[in-house]
Amino acid sequence: MRPMLDDIPLPQVQTLKLRDIRALAEHRAPGMDGSYCQNMGRHATSILVAGVASGRDAKDTLEKLTATFDAGAPVSFISDIVADAEIENVLIDDFRLREVAGKPDRYAYALVLREYQEPVEPEAVGLLDNDILSEAQSLTDDLIDGLDLLPEFDTGLERFVEPLTGLLTRLQALNNTSNA
Repeated sequence: MRPMLDDIPLPQVQTLKLRDIRALAEHRAPGMDGSYCQNMGRHATSILVAGVASGRDAKDTLEKLTATFDAGAPVSFISDIVADAEIENVLIDDFRLREVAGKPDRYAYALVLREYQEPVEPEAVGLLDNDILSEAQSLTDDLIDGLDLLPEFDTGLERFVEPLTGLLTRLQALNNTSNA
């Protein structure tokens, strides 16, 4: 079966490699030598596709690949090697293209594809219970009323500056005499 990316047949594929990595979390028990590995599923599968496009249709094929890469949208990928992996859609992570020297209309290409996984929708959060909401509003109202008193509090501290100025020095002297 010839590999296809969306509706583009990939010509003369020479390399097709899959990279599938499990996600494991290691948990160490405090004060013990052993650990526990938790299976967290797997990361998105990566696929390397490398080949050569040649002939009169090579430029058209590579222009379609370039447009698909630039679009950045998930596309379907069909190949024998990914049939068991159940990969339906992929994103093109990287696309490399070079002209083969000395050969007209011959281009080497390499694609790095990553399995597209549909983002998980966040859970719907229900509205707050009315009792909790009213309690929170009353607390913030009291806080706002308290902030109105702040200018009076700030200006009323001057009378304490003079009596408290030497307090630290007097406390240190009293502490030294009691320790002696």
